[in-house]
Amino acid sequence: MTAPFDRIAVAGLLGACGVAGLLFTPVFGWASLLVPVLVVVAVAYGCVELTARLPKLAPYRPLLVVLLGLLGLIETVLTSTTLASLPTAASLQGLARGFTEGWQLTLQSTWPAKPVPEQLLFVPMSVLLAVVLGLELLLRLKKPLLALLPSLAVAGLAQTYQALTGIPAVAAALGYALPAGVLLWAGRRVRPTTRTPGGPRVSVRSAALPAVSTVLALVAGAVVLAGLDPVDRDPYTLKDGQTAPPPRNRLGNPLDEIAQRLTRPGQEMFRYRSESPVDHWRLIVLNGFDGANWLADSRLRRLGAGLDGAPGGAAGGAELQMRGLAGPWLPSHPDLTGVDGVTPLVDQSAGTLMAESAGASRNYRLSWSSPEVDAAGLGAGEVNAQAPGGFGGLGAVPPDVELLAREAVRGLRPTFQSALQLERFLSENYQVAVGEDLPTGHGWPQLRHFLLESKRGTSEQFAAAYVALARMNGIPARLVVGFRGSAETDGGMNVVRNRDVLAWPEVAVSGMGWVPLDPTATASKAGQQQTGLAKTVARARAQLPAEQELRPPQLPPGTPQDAADDQTADVGASWWWIALAAVFVLLGLAWLFGVPMAKVIRARRRRRRSGAEGVLGAWDEIRDRLRAHGVPFRIGMTPRDLAESAGSLAGEGIREPVARLAKVLDVTLWSGVPVGDGAVRRAWQEVHEVRKGLAARPFAARVLAALEPRTLVPIKGSRRDR
Repeated sequence: MTAPFDRIAVAGLLGACGVAGLLFTPVFGWASLLVPVLVVVAVAYGCVELTARLPKLAPYRPLLVVLLGLLGLIETVLTSTTLASLPTAASLQGLARGFTEGWQLTLQSTWPAKPVPEQLLFVPMSVLLAVVLGLELLLRLKKPLLALLPSLAVAGLAQTYQALTGIPAVAAALGYALPAGVLLWAGRRVRPTTRTPGGPRVSVRSAALPAVSTVLALVAGAVVLAGLDPVDRDPYTLKDGQTAPPPRNRLGNPLDEIAQRLTRPGQEMFRYRSESPVDHWRLIVLNGFDGANWLADSRLRRLGAGLDGAPGGAAGGAELQMRGLAGPWLPSHPDLTGVDGVTPLVDQSAGTLMAESAGASRNYRLSWSSPEVDAAGLGAGEVNAQAPGGFGGLGAVPPDVELLAREAVRGLRPTFQSALQLERFLSENYQVAVGEDLPTGHGWPQLRHFLLESKRGTSEQFAAAYVALARMNGIPARLVVGFRGSAETDGGMNVVRNRDVLAWPEVAVSGMGWVPLDPTATASKAGQQQTGLAKTVARARAQLPAEQELRPPQLPPGTPQDAADDQTADVGASWWWIALAAVFVLLGLAWLFGVPMAKVIRARRRRRRSGAEGVLGAWDEIRDRLRAHGVPFRIGMTPRDLAESAGSLAGEGIREPVARLAKVLDVTLWSGVPVGDGAVRRAWQEVHEVRKGLAARPFAARVLAALEPRTLVPIKGSRRDR
């Protein structure tokens, strides 16, 4: 390759590497990635030009690209660590942490991740590594296709972080394919030369074919892969297997502290100033129960640049100041969109926050987006049995509690209406404990005593009993511990004290998420102002028919209740799989049985012919049998030509019968003598001999020949079978 061609190829290679780095846009956003990636690409191109003008520096080109590329990243990403624009030890430490830990810190974060150096740097440094390897493969080994592999590795890594689908996937494929095509075109292009005697003329057009085919393959592959989602699941991502480690100090369970807090009701926990009334402040979500303890299956992540919240929901926010609440759990909101003032760990599915370190700031601001829910739609809603954590275990259930669970919902199938009936059952038949002698515990011994004997408990027993009974009735539920919103104010801020501590259940409703309930009925009894989802639930609760008017839904005769519940959810997702499988089964059966049967019927039709047609039918039969066994046949081949070709397949056992048939065929076609039944019998006798010769072939070869469908299609230009 000449120097100008080298520059075009280098530009294509660097463009492919740059696009591969920008595929991390769903993780960090394009604005955060553009400058560092462009710095790496520009530095690499400058080093190539420098070594082209100063050939003595060519052996040191990889070192130059690495050193100058890292210096460029320090000046653009780690600017705060420099002194008078010069790198410091902190700069080197930042590079080391970004390269060794950045990939994992990013996987442990919510996305879009914060573009902080310790997380962002691994992307441009991966591009830098791909650039160094790609340049050496291109300029030293002259292997353009191999030079693309490092950039493809970066692109593949980006897809394992967040796979693109649909139109973005097609756009990304085009963006990568264009510089990749330029590289392959420049790497294979040669100048037209004067054709020497006996020598071919090389064309630039033919050299461009690999580049064009590569572009088309990449685009087509992106379109196909983007549309393949047969089970309607999210694409695989490395993020699924990574969570942030919790603080090293021992974590307590706020559920165990409810009774203790209620004995000191006046102690202030925190205060807040909100833009709108707040019903609940959550600390922890518990979805695992082994019969003795309630556990949190928290998937904690470092908080990124923001969270999604509820699409199209009502925006809200609040400023919080911690007082007596020790942590590490921080008051939070289920539909978070952002946290300012602290850098906590967050469980997105639960909407909970945890302080990452004990010395973190205790004052922060929350923002959220709450969904708008219709009361009528909520009251008639179906529960979401697929909600994660909705059926997190029950342990060994006491038999008498199982009987109570069935009676509590009056035989209703799992819906939000039955969830409301269970809430009403507990609130009307059980008493909230107050005073000093408060019950404690939430395992089956304590819950059985609460449900069947004392019928008196705090929100700890109410919420735990509700979740257990709901799960026994097929209603997905989880337990939440936190504080109710306070009406007490001081200095323009609402004051939350120990007396506001509360545990409550949440039920998963299809299309609406987790809906909080109040089996203690403390909010309505205290006249607490309710807003948002809690207000909608209160309306649905008011529309619930009286117990004597509740009737189990009518199911088709002989239909089990669980089957009826699953039928609606499964039929839409599985019918087309069944149809597709049936089509493949039918096609397979048609091939296995239809093709051999069609060949038998065709042979019998040929055998029934008389005169010259009978002899020609024997020739057609031998020809098609030999074709099925792989003997080549072309238009214009004579029977003797076919005999020579067939002899290489099975020797004289096939060659001689075909040769004898050739003589019979010559007499039939050219002698002018009427063809009698004797000639037809001799011709088909040769067919029988050919079949005997083919029977000596391996069993697998005979099976494949019997299933070969192409011999059923008449040969173009030959006499058609009648």
